[in-house]
This record gives sequence, structure tokens and C-alpha cells, in this order.
Amino acid sequence: MDVLTAIFTRRSIRSFEERPVPEDIQEQLLRAAMAAPSARNAQPWQFVVIDHRATLMEIAARFPNAEPARTAPLGILVCGDLSLELSKGYWVIDCAAAAQNILLAAHGLGLGAVWTGVYPRENRVEGMRDIFNIPDHVIPHSLILVGFPAEKPAPVDRFDPTRIHRNRW
Repeated sequence: MDVLTAIFTRRSIRSFEERPVPEDIQEQLLRAAMAAPSARNAQPWQFVVIDHRATLMEIAARFPNAEPARTAPLGILVCGDLSLELSKGYWVIDCAAAAQNILLAAHGLGLGAVWTGVYPRENRVEGMRDIFNIPDHVIPHSLILVGFPAEKPAPVDRFDPTRIHRNRW
């Protein structure tokens, strides 16, 4: 699948089949994440791979925005590591780029995925920190839930020319 097709046809998938995501595909997703651009090439990310069913169910029970974890066979928690940050505050943008790469790679590999927000919601950050014993210098950013899709939403054209300003506002 070419990159523009992937961008224009990717949709958030919230219902998954009951089959696991093979480890070689998990590695491809993580390689895609780590290929993301980052400020000063700091790559200030860490990833928690979650394939334990009870843990995914706990996430779904504790965080209503992560309800799709009930059926997802895989979660990838994208975290910012402040000890690796070279440009203060850019870890948030860097982690967002890594998350987007996971979403696009998943779609390109025939998987479905949904981005569930963690940062900056303190209750979500602290909840993830609690579940995974994350150290203080690492901040949970996003939880990407991944699996073989059990739904196929149609593509949506979100282009809005009224949002475009040329040369000045």
C-alpha cells in the first residue's frame, strides 16, 4: 500500500478479532515507531508492549477511552523519557510522531488500530504509571490498541479548504 493510500484510508478500529498479533509484526510496528522524526534526533521514547489479556481488561475497566482494549490482542504504550530529551517539551511531539507511525504501519500491514490518549490527563498518566510501574522520568503519552480488525469503517474525506491560509492569515 502506498503512503497516500494508507493516510487516506486509515481509520480508527475499535473492535478486533480474537487472534494474536505475531511477534514479527509487533517488531515491525515498533521499528516504524522508532523511525519517526524527533527534535534533534533525541528519540526520547520508550514503549511498553502489552499482550497479557488480564492487563488489557484492566486498562479497559479503568479508562473508558480505552474500552477497545477489551477485544484488542495488543497494546503499545508510547512513553516519553525525559532523561533522553534534548529539547525541553518536544518529547510530546516526538511521541505523537511515533504513535502516528504505529497507526500507519498497522494499517499498511492489514491490522487495525486506535490511538487512545493518555497525556496530559493526570489520572490516565498516573493510572498507567501504576499499572506498569513506570519510573518518574518516563511519562505515558499514548496507548495504541492493535489487532486484526473486526470492523471496516469507510474512508472519510476530511479535507477542508477553509482551514488553509496562504502566506498569511
